[in-house]
Amino acid sequence: MIDPKQIAELKHDIDQAQHITFLTGAGVSTHSGIPDYRSKNGIYDGVSESPETILSKETLYNRPDFFYKFVMDNMYFPDAKPNAIHQKIAELCNDKGDLITQNVDHLDTKAGNQHVTEFHGSLYNIYCTKCHQPVAYTEYAKSYRHENCGGIIRPGIVLYGEAINGDNLSKSVNAMQNSDLVIISGTSFVVYPFAQLLSYRQSDAKIWAINKTEIPAAGISSIIADALDVFDQI
Repeated sequence: MIDPKQIAELKHDIDQAQHITFLTGAGVSTHSGIPDYRSKNGIYDGVSESPETILSKETLYNRPDFFYKFVMDNMYFPDAKPNAIHQKIAELCNDKGDLITQNVDHLDTKAGNQHVTEFHGSLYNIYCTKCHQPVAYTEYAKSYRHENCGGIIRPGIVLYGEAINGDNLSKSVNAMQNSDLVIISGTSFVVYPFAQLLSYRQSDAKIWAINKTEIPAAGISSIIADALDVFDQI
């Protein structure tokens, strides 16, 4: 049972905030039918090799068949639609906020959010690694070899061993520095450097976490619940 006092307090903080930054992860998109990563039945459940190996630059180039099959079988859900969490966050961001998301599914943009930073990139920013031409998902779904030049096609997500895009990093830091309210949802908040963004917040910024599990950081007001139930009430 969600404490109605907490909901009322959260709604008050949202109403009073000048600028809100949302920090979200895979738990936001599970209600759209997209599995998370490390839970039971997540995309890493039962994999033959470590995620750090499978989703690495080395595997992309040295074992492109293996990389391509894993990504296509486990990460692409082109028919998925934004859920009520995406839509509420989009509404609030378009009014007075920013979203920094770990998600690579592009659902926040589909929801109409005009202030999204996809911290780890997007599965739908697809391009050829040889000629650097953009490639449509429908083409990539047929083959990882670019018919134009024979190069390996890849999704524009941050692979293990790659750095976060500099523009995404600076936009994220700026958003945190400009916000007086931070709302974390759908993430265990243990993946770095994403989790480090909290250190750039204003010293007096209020922080809420709407999550099924507690987040290991001080000074956070937590609602331990399914995010969909909470966002339905705010």
